[in-house]
Amino acid sequence: MTTLTEADALDGLRDALGLLKDREQVAERLLVSSAKHSFDPDKELDWDAPFEEGKWFWPPELVSLYGTPMWKRMSEEQRILLSQHEAAALASLGIWFEIILMQLLVRHIYDKAATSAHVRYALTEIEDECRHSKMFARLISQGGTPWYPVSRAHQNLGRLFKTISTTPGSFTATLLGEEVLDWMQRLTFPDERVQPLVRGVTRIHVVEEARHVRYAREELRRQMVTAPKWSQEFTRVTSGEFARVFSIAFINPEVYTNVGLDRREAMAQVKASGHRREVMQSGAKRLTDFLDDIGVLRGVGRRLWRSSGLLA
Repeated sequence: MTTLTEADALDGLRDALGLLKDREQVAERLLVSSAKHSFDPDKELDWDAPFEEGKWFWPPELVSLYGTPMWKRMSEEQRILLSQHEAAALASLGIWFEIILMQLLVRHIYDKAATSAHVRYALTEIEDECRHSKMFARLISQGGTPWYPVSRAHQNLGRLFKTISTTPGSFTATLLGEEVLDWMQRLTFPDERVQPLVRGVTRIHVVEEARHVRYAREELRRQMVTAPKWSQEFTRVTSGEFARVFSIAFINPEVYTNVGLDRREAMAQVKASGHRREVMQSGAKRLTDFLDDIGVLRGVGRRLWRSSGLLA
């Protein structure tokens, strides 16, 4: 099958969501938004303020053990401590993911005109992600918790993915990493039960990630229409596998050990938790609905997404 050209894609081509948008116009709007609504976390946030006693580091309903028998046996102090370690683990996961994303974006623009708005916005997003990674690292250090790296196996899978990923596969993975966490952070930053510093970090991330999601969604729509059939199918399979890896990496078992819990029992209870399954599927639903509409969730890929627990 012949790959459609950029000109073809702009000539009334459409997908299930309607006409494809002009790539340059989308990027120009995002550049304007970036100029108006970008933040320097080092200056915007009060890093010197102490944490407030009795406040959570993540909404309790989003903590992995919430509602389980183990949760009911834990003291309030231990629950809050677990929320702190899970927030640090999610920040660590976010750094890992954003470093992958930055490399994928650089690959995406490598052979494109550097003067285009599309490339200029990609470079702007890379700037955002650099600040986010530093912000997350500083948040971890501020709380005195460990850095929680993903497993060696997932580190190596990340290296492999960066090597073999196609453009549509890269943007599908980008959305997976951004949208589930974004859903959780949108519940976090207005929650007055949560530490002010954590709320500030999540507010900045939500505002800036909204642009990243728009950029990735529009490019993925274009790719799923214009890419060769083999690339579309490869995207379905690799995105399903990445969803499986992401869902596992979302919980770092070391958090349980570090707050004095039995790791095996905790992991078993999380796996059996209907509440946790609902949280993860709710967090992914906006994304899975979108991916379903544009033809990503088909065949083997759909089965992998179901096995990840992110798709009902």
